[in-house]
Amino acid sequence: MSTPALKIYNTLTRTKEEFRPLDPANVRMYVCGPTVYDYAHIGNARPLIVFDVLFRLLRHLYGAEHVTYVRNITDVDDKINARAAERGISIRELTEETNKVFQADVKALGCLEPTMQPRATDHIAQMIAIIERLIASGHAYAADGHVLFDVPSMPNYGRLSRRSLDEMIAGARVDVAPYKRGDMDFVLWKPSKENEPGWDSPWGRGRPGWHIECSAMSWAHLGETFDIHGGGIDLVFPHHENEIAQSCCAFDRDVMANYWMHNGFLQVEGEKMSKSLGNFVTIHELLHTEKFGGRKWPGVVLRYAMLTTHYRQPIDWTVERLKVSLKHLNDMYDRTRHAKTGACPNERVIQALRDDLNTHEVVVALGKLVGDAFREAKFSDELLATCAFLGLDLEELDPKKTIVSETQMLIETRIEDRLAARASKNWAESDRIRDELTAMGIILKDHKDGATTWEVKR
Repeated sequence: MSTPALKIYNTLTRTKEEFRPLDPANVRMYVCGPTVYDYAHIGNARPLIVFDVLFRLLRHLYGAEHVTYVRNITDVDDKINARAAERGISIRELTEETNKVFQADVKALGCLEPTMQPRATDHIAQMIAIIERLIASGHAYAADGHVLFDVPSMPNYGRLSRRSLDEMIAGARVDVAPYKRGDMDFVLWKPSKENEPGWDSPWGRGRPGWHIECSAMSWAHLGETFDIHGGGIDLVFPHHENEIAQSCCAFDRDVMANYWMHNGFLQVEGEKMSKSLGNFVTIHELLHTEKFGGRKWPGVVLRYAMLTTHYRQPIDWTVERLKVSLKHLNDMYDRTRHAKTGACPNERVIQALRDDLNTHEVVVALGKLVGDAFREAKFSDELLATCAFLGLDLEELDPKKTIVSETQMLIETRIEDRLAARASKNWAESDRIRDELTAMGIILKDHKDGATTWEVKR
């Protein structure tokens, strides 16, 4: 299969490389998903959107049926245990409730559903199998009900993050425990208390460490080695470093994934997001409350705003960025309202995405399409197709959809009153109702067939 070149910046090699899949008939990608104990914050939205764009591009280049995208759900974790206890509900109730909100939020952001969304709790057997392999090969050891990975047993440990030993110890927030052989050794399995979730294992009733979960789920659904592993830059160490150690040592492989992709950090209004600063904002709040900027933001605005900065660069999440994004999207909506579907996405946009997802150049290309459409006073089929390809649902910006149902009912009732006035040739009353609606920002359009439609004045 001949496919145009796609270039990806590989964190493992620190270079931009031409993407060569192991099997063009089955391009495989794994991205770390949510730990479902709380609503996802806007920083979590960045990898969701970035890797959804990559998923769309891979489907475009190789065919939808030839791409497998796995994004996991972590539903066993100490944070989950603590939150469930804090709320006085079961762990299952918490994870189901949180995952339901997460799925709705991700859909609102315009993301396609991944090929698979495996749950950690459904892969305990695979985790135990990997741990047994690691013990058998001398890369792990059991001690005091725990099983730990023996970091010194892997000579090239640290090659992804390229940190010194001191930096790795600091970054891993090393736990001091008498059963550990080395400071850097990390937990693969740990014992569970009576009130904690647990599974029977060769080392007693317990639960998995965080890192082993992703090794097990990627192995189960993508194989011992696959093409792309993605996530936020905060996961490079220790999470992704430890995934590589587990998978490579368990399966005697040089690599776990051939390409490692990481999106940059996000800050809010120039500061690191934190609850103590009062700038911690979730996707759900942005969509459904007026906490940020005094209004609810359509998912398409959040998505577009995230794409205005290259995925590897840090991004400053500001109200002004959202306002500018809304203005750009309204211009796109204006030039596509009556466009026809079926056109191909703009080739300049595709070329920009092939260059390590250069979404900044994508935004420039979209601006040119809008400018051309305004100059030519036309609706652009190509712009509509390009926005659809990028997951930008411009229909969300239909002014009618932003008006609450009660107001919409009032408008339609007044239009019916006006039609009745016109039918009885009461032109004064007809004009009065038109003026009343105009004052509300509603523009009426009378058609030759006698119907009247309306739209919100921009």
